[in-house]
Amino acid sequence: MKLDSKYFDCIRVKPDQDRLKSQHAAVCSWPGCDKPGMHRAPKGRGREGEYHLFCLDHVRDYNKSYNYFSGMSDDEVAAYQKASMTGHRPTWSSGINAWAATGFKSAAEGHMRGFKRDFETIDPFGFFKGAERHSAGGQAAPPRPIRNAERKCFRALDLPEDSTQEEIKARFKALVKLHHPDSNGGDRGHEDRLREVIQAYNYLKQAGFC
Repeated sequence: MKLDSKYFDCIRVKPDQDRLKSQHAAVCSWPGCDKPGMHRAPKGRGREGEYHLFCLDHVRDYNKSYNYFSGMSDDEVAAYQKASMTGHRPTWSSGINAWAATGFKSAAEGHMRGFKRDFETIDPFGFFKGAERHSAGGQAAPPRPIRNAERKCFRALDLPEDSTQEEIKARFKALVKLHHPDSNGGDRGHEDRLREVIQAYNYLKQAGFC
């Protein structure tokens, strides 16, 4: 192989000057600068994957003033930071299930009940009438199962497990008023009990009991 062969030049540790010039042909994007643009800098929000090419001095100046959240309000920045914790993917609140949210054992049951009502007038074979008579016959719905965590919350509020929403809310207000420092002359000795009551009420509220 000849020493001036193009194939030999490709594997040189240091390529010739013509090749260096072709690799460094990009000019700095800074206005009025004609130095080689060797350093990439992101163009900003909404243009991910796009970059400016700057020389070393101007890429430093650009990075000092770069702000990804420029033009966003405080609420938008806070929402973006919160969404970034989950990779900007939708999430669901813990402790909420189909029973608590809809009153049905499953979402499918809720959809089927709506289906029966919507198509009652076009049911020539009476497929759904038996189910409607069964539900209209006054038979009580099966009691909702109580989990251990919910049972502990009822005990923390000194309430039976079959308490109504009004009873839970009334007991919560009474206990908060009883154990709050303002009702005890500033005495904070009941704060642990107050915290327990608030946590129990919030858990029952998320689970759909009140």
